[in-house]
Amino acid sequence: MKIKHPTLLRIFLSLIILSVMGVLIFFSGRSVLKTLYPLEYTEFVEVYARENNLSEDFVYAVIKCESGFENDAVSSVGAKGLMQIMPDTFDWIKMKLKDDASYEDIFDPELNIEYGCYLYGYLMEKYESEELALAAYHAGTGNVDKWLKDSEYSDDGKALKDIPFPSTKKYVTKVIETKKIYQKLYK
Repeated sequence: MKIKHPTLLRIFLSLIILSVMGVLIFFSGRSVLKTLYPLEYTEFVEVYARENNLSEDFVYAVIKCESGFENDAVSSVGAKGLMQIMPDTFDWIKMKLKDDASYEDIFDPELNIEYGCYLYGYLMEKYESEELALAAYHAGTGNVDKWLKDSEYSDDGKALKDIPFPSTKKYVTKVIETKKIYQKLYK
């Protein structure tokens, strides 16, 4: 038997497949999302988020965006671990915490989350804004301070109306959107 309209058959089969996928996503969507946006390292996130006055959703969003929960992640610029900490930043945090850790320990999930949360807690206290803390984490405090003083980027010296680095702007937006997903999924 020869099919007279193979294009119609393909369209029909595609519609059936899409319908089945839609039903599956509808009924398993939340569990699929929880797989894509996991709560890993909860014992460390809970402790260090609380110690540094951060929301757990915020910390999970940073880890998700920075490393995808891969504790051995290394960025193209050399940042390492779950929260992607650079060697100089590690040394600064180590000094502030009066810790004796070595940068070789940066892949330890607890140490990485402790240090990352400490830094974000510091940045949140300094800037009183998640957006500015994220921008400073990504582009450095020197850049954020400079942008806040520039009327092209800030009207009041306390908030940014624009982030001039496209990669930093993208990062800030991505983490904030990811945080919203965590809030909806787990609250």
